[in-house]
This record gives sequence, structure tokens and C-alpha cells, in this order.
Amino acid sequence: MRRVTHPVQGFLAALGAVAVLSIMDAVMKHLVLVIGIFGVSVWRAVANLLLSGALYLPRRKRWPTRRTLWIHLVRSVVVTIMAVLFFWGIGRVPLAQSIALTFIAPLIAMLLAPLFLGEKLARRSIGGAVAAFAGVIVIVVGQARAQVRPDVLLGIAAILGSAVCYSGNILMMRWQALAAKPLEINFFQSVVVLLLWTAALPLIGIPHWPAGQIGWVIVASILSTTGGLLFAWAYARGEASYLAVTEYSAFLWASALGWLVFRERVSLYTLAGAVLIVGGCLMAARRKTLVPPEIDVAA
Repeated sequence: MRRVTHPVQGFLAALGAVAVLSIMDAVMKHLVLVIGIFGVSVWRAVANLLLSGALYLPRRKRWPTRRTLWIHLVRSVVVTIMAVLFFWGIGRVPLAQSIALTFIAPLIAMLLAPLFLGEKLARRSIGGAVAAFAGVIVIVVGQARAQVRPDVLLGIAAILGSAVCYSGNILMMRWQALAAKPLEINFFQSVVVLLLWTAALPLIGIPHWPAGQIGWVIVASILSTTGGLLFAWAYARGEASYLAVTEYSAFLWASALGWLVFRERVSLYTLAGAVLIVGGCLMAARRKTLVPPEIDVAA
């Protein structure tokens, strides 16, 4: 059924997803510092599958097609690599700087969307991306003035690798959102991620049960699931090149959470960059109503 939707609905949902996942990043940084990257990844994968299965399986009407399963599989592999690199990196790099480094991802995705998805790149989206990226440059210059430890350099390299993976993830979210509904996407991603970690157990060993941190693992799982559902809903209603700019709002959350939770100082460079980032998001959000392709959009 063909429906007319307002892209701003998808834009607001994507902003909400970024906010939820930014809070999850802070929780994950705490868990990485306490129980390590492998422990938190394995136990969060178990919690994600239990939660997503409880939401999806009672409501499913049919199994996805082979083509849709292939999309679920490929994106889940990319998401797993992306998550490991990012969460390992934020254990060594301040949260705000980590998020700033990932902002190359939506820029790459916006440039590739016309090539892989056949989308038109709106001038306002380009202008918003340029303004937001200028904010990122200001932040990076400010961070470059500080002394950097060797482990921070490794963390930066890991985060940049994660950002490259995330640019592909942004494009695949659009493909996936047009092929499946949010609960299905979240469930099959949880299945694949847990299978990948299970296959890795002979190499990394079974992590210890995080008795004192299990509550935070569950919180991270709930936030991850909520953010994933919001993103799936958003990308069924807006083009990847349009919604990608919402990623820049994560910096505001990272700055606030880094200062409140980890006592990571926010510099004037950070504040100046944040102003440019917000301006870029607002510029890209101003867009006309679109008629999407004929798809069964999830309610």
C-alpha cells in the first residue's frame, strides 16, 4: 500500500535512537572497564537474544525469505565487527572524542547512498553534513592539543575502523528496513551475533558470570534493543542519506555523559564543535514530504 509520510517522523525517530544508543555507550564503557570487552559482548548478546525473542516470536506470522535472511546475516556480521572495535576503543578514549571520530561514517554513507541505493543527495543534506563535519574538525583539533598515550592511539585506530564498518551499516539499515519489520530485524541480528560469539568461545574462553554487573548488562541490552527498533522504524520512513546526519547528535550526549559519569572534561573546542553539529542536524532536517516506495511499513 502506498502511503505519504513526513520524513521528519523518521528523522525524529532516528534522533531518539541516537540518544538511547548514546546512553548505552556510556553503560558499555563502564562494563568494558569492569569486566572486559569479551565478557560484556557475550553476556549482552545472550540478553539481547532473550529480549528480542520474547518480543518477536509470539507475534511473527511467517519466516523471512532467503533474500531477507541474507540481508540479516550480512548486516549482523558487520554490526558485530563494528561493535567490538568501538567498545574496545571507548575503553581507552574519552567518550566525546570517540563519538567525534565516528562521524566519518555518516559522511561516507551519504556519499555512497546515491551509488548503492539510488537515492538523490539533497543539497540541504550536503550542507548539513559539511556544517556538522566542520564541528568535528574543531573538536579533533582541540583533542590534538592534549597529550596522547599509546593505548589511546590504539583506541583511536579501533574507533576509526568501527566507523568505516558503520558507514556500510547505515546503508544496510535502509535495505533491511525496506525488507523487514523492526522486531524481525532485531531478533535475527541477535541470533547471528550470539552465534558468532559462540563460535569464538574456543578462542576466547567462556567469560566469567558478571554477578555484580548483571543489572547493567540487562540495561545495556534493553537500550540496545530499543535503539535498534527505533532505527529500523526510522529507516523505513526516510532515506539513508537524509537520516545519516542524525548521528552527529550523539556528540552532545557523549559530551554530557562523559562529563557526568566519567569526569571527562568538555573543552571550549568541544562546545564550539557541538554548536556546528546541532546546526548541521537542523539544516538537514528541513525537507519536503516524500512518497515512499510501496512497502508494508511497520506500525
